[in-house]
Amino acid sequence: MTSTDPLAAMLLPLALLLGGYLLGSIPSGYLAARWLAGIDLRQEGSGSTGATNVLRVLGKGPALAVFLVDVLKGTGAVLLAKAVFGGTALTGTALDAWVVGAGLAALAGHIWPIWLGWRGGKAVATGLGMLLGLAWPVGLACFGLFLTVLSLSRIVSLSSMVAAIGLPFLMLGWFPQHGGFRPAYLALALLTTLLVLWRHRSNLQRLLAGTEPRLGDSKAS
Repeated sequence: MTSTDPLAAMLLPLALLLGGYLLGSIPSGYLAARWLAGIDLRQEGSGSTGATNVLRVLGKGPALAVFLVDVLKGTGAVLLAKAVFGGTALTGTALDAWVVGAGLAALAGHIWPIWLGWRGGKAVATGLGMLLGLAWPVGLACFGLFLTVLSLSRIVSLSSMVAAIGLPFLMLGWFPQHGGFRPAYLALALLTTLLVLWRHRSNLQRLLAGTEPRLGDSKAS
């Protein structure tokens, strides 16, 4: 896709950022709870609209479906941006910046969905999807780290935070084998780490106090 129209060249990135946000803001967990049980997921369990709360309230099948949809929201936003910007004159750091921007927009949509009064999930599944779209080896490594900690601790929040903290280091390790340093990707990794930690600040307080529930407990989040 190419265009010599300056207005189109200016509006295209903005449209993709908005599209990424709207894609990320699809409230999959909330909709699953409404359709399957007629309840508001924000009033159940931890109050989160993410897959972990769906697991607790609705069970494994709906939770897996919500998890996959949330992952695809992040991946879809990034792959759409790559496809569209790949046909423009953008290259290098500028291209990376807009693709990363689309991924972050999806992340923002998941955390602050316009449809639910800006109250959404904690961005872990959508963040994983975003990483899989940008640099799939890093995404898989993060997911592996998450599963390892989860298998040892049975605490979803701890596993999410450890994976988030490991993300910048995994991204730095990916650069040498994939064309060298990419500033936008490292900035994304750092910002994602901060967002995930911030969204889990109440979980962190409970972890420090020794009161954070484990997977399967009625209040795990």
